[in-house]
Amino acid sequence: MEQLVTTKLERALPGGLSKAQFGVLNHLVRLGKRESPAELASAFQVSRPTMTNTVHKLAAKGFVHIVPHETDGRSKIVLITPAGVAIRGKALAALAPLFAQIGSDLGVDIFKTAVPLLTRVRIYLDENR
Repeated sequence: MEQLVTTKLERALPGGLSKAQFGVLNHLVRLGKRESPAELASAFQVSRPTMTNTVHKLAAKGFVHIVPHETDGRSKIVLITPAGVAIRGKALAALAPLFAQIGSDLGVDIFKTAVPLLTRVRIYLDENR
């Protein structure tokens, strides 16, 4: 199921964004804070090298800046750029019809039932990592 969803998402995402890259941009905008690659890796439950790769790809596209941490010279901070905010907005707009179609085809009741159950599973897994 994840592979099917990822394929659908990535076909709809603009700017050559991957699901992981969109996730990072969405996270930075939604939370409105700056995070280190290590903090992002923890939030997304991926390895630090995996997140560093994702962040560097976003930086190459101009969607984030990677700057030295103000107080810890060994670490970096990831800052979303105006271009990153803009592509995230475009991505949300591109995904809206996809989600509307899924909702129309399957009905919203299936999600009203599934989301609370999946939330319980996510909370359990998060608390027991």
